[in-house]
Amino acid sequence: MASPKIHSTLSASSAHRWLSAPPLPQLEKLFPKDASPMAAEGTAAHALCEYKLRKALGQKIKRPASAFDNDDMEAYTDDYCSYVMEEFQKANLNHPGTTVLIEQRLDFSKYVPDGFGTGDCIIIADGLMHIIDFKYGKGVRVAAENNPQMKLYALGALNNYSMLYNRPDTIEMTIFQPRIGNISTWSLETDTLLHWAKTELKEKAELAINGQGVVKYGPWLQFSNCNAVLRVRYDEYKKLQALQLKSPHLMNNEEIEEVLANVDELIKWANQVKAYAQDLTINHGKQWTGFKVVEGRSIRRYKDEAKVAQVAKANGFTNIYQQSLLPITKLEKVMGKKNFDELLGPYIYKPAGKLTLVPNSDKRPAVDTTNAQDEFTEV
Repeated sequence: MASPKIHSTLSASSAHRWLSAPPLPQLEKLFPKDASPMAAEGTAAHALCEYKLRKALGQKIKRPASAFDNDDMEAYTDDYCSYVMEEFQKANLNHPGTTVLIEQRLDFSKYVPDGFGTGDCIIIADGLMHIIDFKYGKGVRVAAENNPQMKLYALGALNNYSMLYNRPDTIEMTIFQPRIGNISTWSLETDTLLHWAKTELKEKAELAINGQGVVKYGPWLQFSNCNAVLRVRYDEYKKLQALQLKSPHLMNNEEIEEVLANVDELIKWANQVKAYAQDLTINHGKQWTGFKVVEGRSIRRYKDEAKVAQVAKANGFTNIYQQSLLPITKLEKVMGKKNFDELLGPYIYKPAGKLTLVPNSDKRPAVDTTNAQDEFTEV
């Protein structure tokens, strides 16, 4: 079973934050972050991935067990194992003797003080390096292109294995995110990576380890455990408030676009501030002027479902259960993909998703709405 992962102050997984806002790692030490259920679920999924991959490679290993085990996790970790083995077999055709390294501690402290991370999978041979990172999250699509976490893993792998394998001209990096069907692969020239490490990376890492530099506003703040009370987010809120949103009819197009560009982050920040204040009140007795704690709406629940059913049946009530079809993914697993497609394919459809307005940087294709009945003229 996988050992618990230990993270350095300037870890690879948090590199996007400290490269963009160097003071964050030292600020975050003031706000201990408890492990979330999502993080625990991700750890369980990683352990299962390691088990399946080692077993596929013929290694003896005990299967891990967790409270998160379910059919979906079983299927997604199977997908990861299959992908890695396919990449391994392809690499071995052109590079006989290719090796798969699993859950390796990668040392990049040459460029980042006390810097190390744990690589999920490295496919390596003379002149070949393919780094694969498994992500079980489904909230944010993660891209491999110019991903600082992957670049740090690559630097660590070069450092760890330079004496065993000839250096590759390019390094391939893949993010495998099965719950949203995301397999993102990017290649980077080794010389370009090393140039980045010696210039930009090393300089910003020195700032970060000393708590120096500037905290700039941006998406890299959303996963920081002190994001709710960062001054830069408050300043951004005040900037939007200055627009005095009395009515959308009083704003011009540029002002509306400024609000659209920031409103999601503003809402998220406001909710995080509320959660932070609420936690201090409920768990630590903090009082806020003008606010109080009350009980929210509650839903009735059965104390003992088996006992309820027994009493109901004993008194002549038999229509106490409801039935429903298994979800599509689970039914497909029960029947097998081939049978499912042949028997039920004509009866399955995928409705169009709800239309929503997003920035142009979103990877999804745009929907043509020029035929909408209502046409709006510029303010």
